[in-house]
Amino acid sequence: MVDTTDHDDEYAVSSGPMTPSVAPTPPIVSLPPSQYHSPSLSRSPLLSPGGTNIINKKTPRIRTPRFITPLGSPLRKAIKLTTLNPEDAWLPITESRNGNAYYAAYHTLCSGIGEKLSKFLATFPIINLSAGTCVALIVIGGSTSRMFYQIVCGPTCTTSNPLTTVEWYLVFTCTAVVLSQLPNLNSIAGVSLVGALTAVGYCTGIWAVSVAQGRLPNVSYNPIREGTEIARIFDVLNALGIIAFAFRGHNLILEIQATMPSSEKHPSSVPMWKGVKIAYLIVAMCLFPLAIGGYWAYGHMIPSNGGMLTALYAFHSRDVARSVLGLISLFVIINALSSFQLYGMPMFDDIESIYTRRFKKPCPWWLRAIIRAMFGFGVFLFAIAIPFLGSVAGLIGGISLPVTLAYPCFMWLKMKKPKVYSPSWWVNWGLGLLGMGLSGILTAAGVYVVIETGVQVSFFKPN
Repeated sequence: MVDTTDHDDEYAVSSGPMTPSVAPTPPIVSLPPSQYHSPSLSRSPLLSPGGTNIINKKTPRIRTPRFITPLGSPLRKAIKLTTLNPEDAWLPITESRNGNAYYAAYHTLCSGIGEKLSKFLATFPIINLSAGTCVALIVIGGSTSRMFYQIVCGPTCTTSNPLTTVEWYLVFTCTAVVLSQLPNLNSIAGVSLVGALTAVGYCTGIWAVSVAQGRLPNVSYNPIREGTEIARIFDVLNALGIIAFAFRGHNLILEIQATMPSSEKHPSSVPMWKGVKIAYLIVAMCLFPLAIGGYWAYGHMIPSNGGMLTALYAFHSRDVARSVLGLISLFVIINALSSFQLYGMPMFDDIESIYTRRFKKPCPWWLRAIIRAMFGFGVFLFAIAIPFLGSVAGLIGGISLPVTLAYPCFMWLKMKKPKVYSPSWWVNWGLGLLGMGLSGILTAAGVYVVIETGVQVSFFKPN
């Protein structure tokens, strides 16, 4: 095998014949079995199909000077592109690289309904997004579980000690923690598929039933003109932040793409792009009819807490069959459980990476189970302490926006290093700065709305 590494000092000019030096065979780096299926490793000449070393240890490796092999530079580039960090094989997101376009669509659809500086800049919005979304999912899942119980039991279900809201939160959290023990992102592809199907089901069910029941009496669509002109502008900007939070699944795109095999010949961006297009087409087909049909049916009477599901239960609990309401509620619970796994995975990966960097080995199964249980019950405590998190959705959306609209542009500039002042340089700098500016404006609008309108604070008092 030819090694094209530069060794300028080993071939000095002399009057005698030039003799190549012989170097000892480097030690074989062991990787977990799951990585053998990665195209970047399985196609390597160092590994046979059985995962053994093809090179005979007794055969010396001949080092060839750079000028003898004109393909040396492209080869070095290709080898550099396909080199994997062994620690990535120990973490839940990159542990399995057998993902495909279907898995990408499942994950994106379910979630949709560096360097030290970049890591520092990305950590806060990602933690804010992952942990904040998991808190919101516990609130939604726990409240919907209580609603589902009431629908199924009906008036005949009489009990002297019904479960409280906190206890329903705990029931949901325990179920989510059990599901979180699945090892990596690819292993929950089936969970994401179920979550995606239920998301489509409950979105379609809510707007279809609402439209079929017709508009409520005295429904109003007149815009509410309150406060000053500045206050109305900030309200509009805060609404954009809420929309950004509603489409928060796009912040998991890079994590989902990291589960796919990638090489210079077959980049992971190709199947990822296919999956994203399919997923977001379905997301748009679900959310736009939900917003339009819901506003047509309820107008300004949509409750500020709970949204369309609460409106459906509040206004049509006597008109719609209990089986329909119960099925919609069950779909919401299943989707919340599935989404919890996706949004918790970046946090699991970040926490486990601390262990792998320190001890240079993967987390044992018992430590992984403890980490995920502690995270689950930690966000459960936050859900109890801060059940009004939905009131600051615009603020959360504004803070998390750079992960989608700004950081990818700066990452591209850092890695590709385009020519300064070239069209691609200007486009990426412009889009990155625009994303950061928009994030700052939406965050400021979220803070203003919270201060101006106030938040119904209810620490440790979930409704």
